[in-house]
Amino acid sequence: MEELKVIFEDNHIIVVEKKPNIPSQADKTNDVDMLTMIKAYLKEKYNKPGDVYLGLIHRLDRPVGGVMVFAKTSKAASRLSEQVRQKALKKQYLTIVDGKMESHCAVLEDYLLKNERNNLSKVVTPDTKNAKFAKLDYEVIKYEETLNLSVLKINLHTGRHHQIRVQLASRNHSIYADQKYGTRGRGKQICLWAYALTIQHPITKESMTFYDMPQKVGSWQILEAIEMEG
Repeated sequence: MEELKVIFEDNHIIVVEKKPNIPSQADKTNDVDMLTMIKAYLKEKYNKPGDVYLGLIHRLDRPVGGVMVFAKTSKAASRLSEQVRQKALKKQYLTIVDGKMESHCAVLEDYLLKNERNNLSKVVTPDTKNAKFAKLDYEVIKYEETLNLSVLKINLHTGRHHQIRVQLASRNHSIYADQKYGTRGRGKQICLWAYALTIQHPITKESMTFYDMPQKVGSWQILEAIEMEG
């Protein structure tokens, strides 16, 4: 089983790095998933008999890596899930996209519709049945002229299906190596990473931000010249 990288842990929560291509929870592939991995880690570390409680609070798309928080008690799970509903749980992403952005920073707002049959989403008009409002803002960290790629920092305001991938691709700035919506980097690892997560601790109420940067290998080597918090 893949070795687990634990960023923070106490009696109430555990914050870990989800490596790319590992599901957040069990799916039809039956591949090892984060919930199962963390339960096994807790069972072994604390020599727990029987089943281990672990609450899934949020998800990351399977090909996407980065920081995730899980609850070790039902009380913590309830309070963290409420933060998700209230949009108090904040997620920031790093991504590398095709082309040069039109603005150094901007807010993107769209209505998205998910197609359940092919597991894809697309931008639609606001009056489309079942369409959901999607919002994010981005800041350009670096533009690599030789490769014609831009590194963006993204704040996610809503958590829609494939939201970042769809909103950027719809503006001809698809994420590098996105196998579903992209045009460049076929066969490589998608350049989308959840690098920062801010929560209010479910018990102490302290505001906590956890960072986890992608390794500067492959396409992420563009980050070499960038100094970022975390």
